Amino acid sequence: MDKERILIVDDDRNICELLRLYLEKEGYETHIAHDGENALEVYDERLFDLVLMDVMMPRVDGWEACRRIRAKGDTPIIMLTAKGETFDKVLGLELGADDYVVKPFDTKEVVARIKAVLRRSGRQKAAPNSNDGALTFDNLVVNITKYELRVKDEVVDTPPKELELLYHLASNPNKVFTRDALLDEVWGFEYYGDSRTIDVHIKRLREKLEGVSEQWNLKTVWGVGYKFELKE
Repeated sequence: MDKERILIVDDDRNICELLRLYLEKEGYETHIAHDGENALEVYDERLFDLVLMDVMMPRVDGWEACRRIRAKGDTPIIMLTAKGETFDKVLGLELGADDYVVKPFDTKEVVARIKAVLRRSGRQKAAPNSNDGALTFDNLVVNITKYELRVKDEVVDTPPKELELLYHLASNPNKVFTRDALLDEVWGFEYYGDSRTIDVHIKRLREKLEGVSEQWNLKTVWGVGYKFELKE
């Protein structure tokens, strides 16, 4: 079985080596880049299963590198930030990051988050023509097994966390979920982030699904949270 390949990007060489040691001990193959520009070059040369990237770097910073990587495909991205302010976290999610870890971090937490993201990243082999894990609605198919979103019978690139959120809501039509409940149930492990994370992902999903059908919609329940509304 091929090892999952992770690109580590940080201008602090000690942090890179520390992460390399822990991740290779866990059985991952690692590659290192020390700034955003180098990261983009390395990313274009190889296929990666996940990118673990610092925010504050010379030449091209993590935000810009995240934006460019996301424009190329749906490789999961975990941001490393020393700041930890909500603005930084929300900005990263807006740009397409799947998760973030605040420095100083515990390497065990980083490994746990990587495993969680990879587990839901869609890199697993799916049986051909399998319909297991697929939810079908008017002009919409959400397949959690293949990690595939089809809108009007066309595949739409969707980061793993967005697809998981949509799948969870659509699996429970007309049920209202609070933001905290969605963080607990969709992220699947102890999450230290802000509940506005949900708002960011809902916004991006709505951009993909706007005007697709009059039979369902992602509805905000003011003062409570969100639901996947099926209209009678």
